[in-house]
Formats: sequence, C-alpha cells, structure tokens
Amino acid sequence: MPITFMSAKSATVTHPATAIFRVVPRMTKHEIKEYLTKIYNLPVKKVNTINYAGKRKRAMGKRRTVYYKYKAFKKAIVTFDRTLLEDVGKAEKFDETAEEEQEQEVA
Repeated sequence: MPITFMSAKSATVTHPATAIFRVVPRMTKHEIKEYLTKIYNLPVKKVNTINYAGKRKRAMGKRRTVYYKYKAFKKAIVTFDRTLLEDVGKAEKFDETAEEEQEQEVA
C-alpha cells in the first residue's frame, strides 16, 4: 500500500484544494504525482514532502526494559489544480482493496 489518505482541505477563493497522504519513504515527489494522476485522475499541481524518522520507545516491565521503534514514513502534502472544485476527502475514500473486491465480485 504505497499511499494512505490522512486529511484534506477543500478549495476556497484564495487557496486551492490540498490533501495530506502518508507514503512509503522511498517514493519521490514525481512518483507521488504520477500515481495520483494516473490511478485517481486527480489534477496535481505541486507535491511537498516531509520525512519522519520512526519514534524510539521504551516499555519498562518488572524484570527488564524492552526497546522498540516505529517505522519511518514520509508525509506528502499535495496541492491540486484550480480545476478541482468539488469537496476533497468528504465523498470519496481512497481504498484500493475495496475496488479490487468489487471487481472480483463482478467477475
């Protein structure tokens, strides 16, 4: 699962619509833009990315302390073109598994 939808802001008079996705750290800005335009037909204008290192945690028990780490991830802030006027993120949920299940049921 390369892209997970996190949040969205609809377009206003002064600002275009934006959405925030959680992506795999190895994806580049060009790959994110290409993925959204080809699969979901979204008019992507700009992609900004932020890398997050996985948090290190410590769980203390009675006899020993266990250290673990969350996975690193990348957050992509996508700005859409002004042609996208509908509400972003309210009506649709980007779920690839549901689409695949529907296609299998039809077949």
